[in-house]
Amino acid sequence: MRVRKLTLAAMALAAGLSLTACQNDDGTDQSATPPAASAPSSSDGGSGSAGSDQEGGTGSGGKTPNGSDATGGSGGSGEDGKTAKCRTDELEITAIDATVGGDDRGTVAVDLKNGGGRDCTLEGYAGVDLKTNAGTLSAERTGEQAPTIVLADGDTVTFGITYPVNDTGGSGVRITGLVVTPPNETKSVTLDWPGAASLPVTDGSGTPVQVGPMGSAGQGG
Repeated sequence: MRVRKLTLAAMALAAGLSLTACQNDDGTDQSATPPAASAPSSSDGGSGSAGSDQEGGTGSGGKTPNGSDATGGSGGSGEDGKTAKCRTDELEITAIDATVGGDDRGTVAVDLKNGGGRDCTLEGYAGVDLKTNAGTLSAERTGEQAPTIVLADGDTVTFGITYPVNDTGGSGVRITGLVVTPPNETKSVTLDWPGAASLPVTDGSGTPVQVGPMGSAGQGG
């Protein structure tokens, strides 16, 4: 009988200890907050806030200082006076008869219109060749001073070509085309010749075909 009471008492004690242990485990899981869970949250929040402030300072109001500087630099690229030269492909080149009645020389005005989307520079004389049934005839320069012209996008500059009028009554030298090469370029444009159909035959001692500098419209221009 004594042995049975001791056994029951031991079983009761073991059950009590087991219940207490279960209650402690449950309480720990429900109430304790792991330090590692709160620390990343606080650290991430601080880091994210600092990063946001820095990025906001750089791009505040949607403006980027580097972008502004780049735009300003691009806009002021021509301030040093070194605008890029006009390319043949950027120019719309046309020619018209500009002879004034009564003149003893014929005149053709050649227009160069800037269609390149940017300002560009023309300096000096254009190359001018007349295509004839007797071969190619190169125009001589008049010798006038050739200014440097900054041609804005959409603007036009004109130069003149003068040539002797064929009043000999003969067929003369028939002109079949006009070849224009912009200053400092190697690519040419071939146009229809808008002037008189022929030049007088000469032994070289007559009046030559001449080309004026950029900005000269020639006679009647």
